[in-house]
Amino acid sequence: MNKNDLINAISEDSGLSKKDAKSALESVINNISGSLKSGNSVQLIGFGTFSVAKRAAKKGVNPATRQPINIPACNTVKFKCGSALKSSVN
Repeated sequence: MNKNDLINAISEDSGLSKKDAKSALESVINNISGSLKSGNSVQLIGFGTFSVAKRAAKKGVNPATRQPINIPACNTVKFKCGSALKSSVN
């Protein structure tokens, strides 16, 4: 399922127009992104939790040249599946 498929499903399930469904989905994505950017986690009971994790700087190797490179520290997003989602997939 891609974004357009999800918009169509939201539109059909909720009775919203596709334009309103797209707007609602983009609002959810923007609010989750904004919260993560602020360093907060987003917990959706039954679905899962989005959180920010910090990766430490490390040394790596360029596979093409075999030269050592420094990989800088960065933030990454983690998702932990909720129990209801996990059980619905099994």
